[in-house]
Amino acid sequence: MAHLYLGIMSGTSMDGIDIALLNFKQRPATILDYATYPFPEALIPTIHGLCQPNQNEINTMGDADRQIAHAFADAVKAFLARNQLTSADIVAIGSHGQTIRHYPDGNNGFTLQIGDPFTLASKTDIDVIADFRRKDVALGGQGAPLVPAFHKAMFATKRCNRVVLNIGGISNITYLPADQQTPIVGFDTGPGNTLMDAWCRKHTGQQYDKSGAWASQGKPDNTLLQAMLTLPFFSQPAPKSTGRELFNLAWLEQQLSQYGNTLSPESVQATLALLTATSIADQIHALPDVEEVYVCGGGAHNDFLMETLETLLYDCQLNTTDELGIVSDAVEAAAFAWLAYAHKQGIPGNIPSVTGASRSAILGASFSAL
Repeated sequence: MAHLYLGIMSGTSMDGIDIALLNFKQRPATILDYATYPFPEALIPTIHGLCQPNQNEINTMGDADRQIAHAFADAVKAFLARNQLTSADIVAIGSHGQTIRHYPDGNNGFTLQIGDPFTLASKTDIDVIADFRRKDVALGGQGAPLVPAFHKAMFATKRCNRVVLNIGGISNITYLPADQQTPIVGFDTGPGNTLMDAWCRKHTGQQYDKSGAWASQGKPDNTLLQAMLTLPFFSQPAPKSTGRELFNLAWLEQQLSQYGNTLSPESVQATLALLTATSIADQIHALPDVEEVYVCGGGAHNDFLMETLETLLYDCQLNTTDELGIVSDAVEAAAFAWLAYAHKQGIPGNIPSVTGASRSAILGASFSAL
């Protein structure tokens, strides 16, 4: 069992704690199981609050740091029981943590994830590799996206130029050229589900728009869409990354302020789906000769969004990563299992052409269970 690693991912959408079990005995690694466990509902408003400047943040953050670690540990224990495994069977857990701030630009740029790895290691009796992003930032990089190295290991092909598109709270793409000498490109394209989720919570009380059914009832407003697309981030060259610091409900309501009540909530939702799809498609079309696009992340379940993407990416073959043998929901958690393995094996986890770091580096820090 000396080849088994767990990866834990909780993204900006906070729609669950994703855990993947990978076996690295052979190349490429194989995913043995994947499951999602509910995020403690009482903790979700606290995390949302920590993503914006507020009062008494240090106490709130310290408490949430431990609570998240306990939630992760409970999920790990349930996952091990599901697979009839013990802590001794797992080499390490790769834990992304929960991002609460991401301002990577400038000499003092930073990124911050919480979910105390010491607590996680103590509660599970498994070594934890965590804090993957800050070394890349220290080297002048964005600290994101980090999944392209995993995408390269699992999805690259010499047959064609391929894009892996992750639609979580934020959307990011990895361009995998068929020519192995051509640099891999990866960056955040803009919002994924985050604006749609925030708008849905405000107007329906639901955490997200299941299958995009609510958006499908509205009519997208092209004037609003074009106004939102003037945001400089969309035309900014890579490397680039973003988060809810930029794309949040306050930004959206500012964009809507001139419309009064002329747009129905459903039409705004439809426009937000089109914003996500358009910002993705525009930046994929700017890449050389993309033939295949494979989608992963929660956005792959939004039928309205996927149909819109299929229309905009008419010149590409669009599928989910399920077609490549990895369930779309499992990709990011699997990537952090891979990053933990890379840390243990001394393999660089970042790609400088993606993040803008001055050099490749072994990412993460080790937190022993002993």
